[in-house]
Amino acid sequence: MSNDHHFATRAIHQAYKPLENQGALTPPVHISSTYAFDNVEQGGAAFEGENDRFIYARLGSPSQQLLEKRMASLEQAEACLATASGMGAITSAIWSFVKPGDELIADLSLYGCTFSFFEHGLKPMGIKVTYLNLSDTKLLKQHISKKTTLVYSETPSNPNMRLVDIEALANICHQYDAKLMIDNTYCTPYLQQPITLGADLVVHSATKYLGGHGDLIAGFVLGQQEDIDHIRYFGLKDMTGAVISGFDVSLLLRGLKTLHVRVDRHCENAQKVAEFLDTSPHVKNTFYPGLPNYAQQPLAKKQMRQAGGMIAFELNATREQSAQFVNALEMILCAVSLGDAETLIQHPASMTHSTYTEEELLEHLISPNLIRLSVGLEHIDDILADLNQAFESVFGDSGLAISA
Repeated sequence: MSNDHHFATRAIHQAYKPLENQGALTPPVHISSTYAFDNVEQGGAAFEGENDRFIYARLGSPSQQLLEKRMASLEQAEACLATASGMGAITSAIWSFVKPGDELIADLSLYGCTFSFFEHGLKPMGIKVTYLNLSDTKLLKQHISKKTTLVYSETPSNPNMRLVDIEALANICHQYDAKLMIDNTYCTPYLQQPITLGADLVVHSATKYLGGHGDLIAGFVLGQQEDIDHIRYFGLKDMTGAVISGFDVSLLLRGLKTLHVRVDRHCENAQKVAEFLDTSPHVKNTFYPGLPNYAQQPLAKKQMRQAGGMIAFELNATREQSAQFVNALEMILCAVSLGDAETLIQHPASMTHSTYTEEELLEHLISPNLIRLSVGLEHIDDILADLNQAFESVFGDSGLAISA
């Protein structure tokens, strides 16, 4: 199937023909750890890359290959590598391209474990890590050098929903032969395709929207074939061993089939929730690309198909009251992760970014009263009603009327 077909069609059909698999509509699951050869010569040729035989599950399997081809098509990438987690994708990719003495430039706002990897994995190995507000592309121009190997950013960022201009950053990176790596977890390839905007590598926590049901842990890294081969045979095979399981491959193939339908509803619900929060007197700031007062809305319209299912908002409250607000919710669940059918909420300063010092939280633009909300697939009236009762519980009144 060619990339001329629409996204939804490729998400369901790409790289698989049931009639070539005994008519099985659902692709078979391959869980074998190793693969047999007809003879030594055939096995030797496989190790030399002279045939396309599978060797060992750490390098791939037939069902994993199908998943990777399908995901590459959706992301408009030459190649894809599936991994055991999003951090497996990030670490396998970065270890493949950096060495002591190199510099990695990263955006100020990052997923907590990514920040920890930079601090405790890269820095002790003699790799310089510089944090910049990459929403201001001029800062990258001022700091990038020939020692810069990678530039890394999320967009939107976790947890505060800042955007970076992918195309502008890519143009700067390529003047210095540096690779631009974008974490596209929040958007998925349905809403944003960084490679088409110039990014060299794209990573995902497939645990989130791509799986979509909170029942797997997995990741992806995508890019040019040469780069993905290097990550597969060095970063993953020899460095991290972050091998995806056959069962998770199957769950992801299932999840991708409904990705477009689910994300459309996530976006629809999130828009209404963001509008609700933005009118509350108890909310200081609402960060959502679909709001007219969102500072980076022109950029969002340029590089995102829709505004997404994630919202960040700051309460007119103390850190303690912000935590109380989360605790007061009843249907909405206090949990990390995102992109599930359930609406999930968390207080970053107390949870996902609790390893940051107070100074680091401020430095990385994470306020103590910031709330991260992953809007789910429940009926919008029920989501709004739960938020409303939590406002009343903590502040005495909601300050507004519910209107879906």
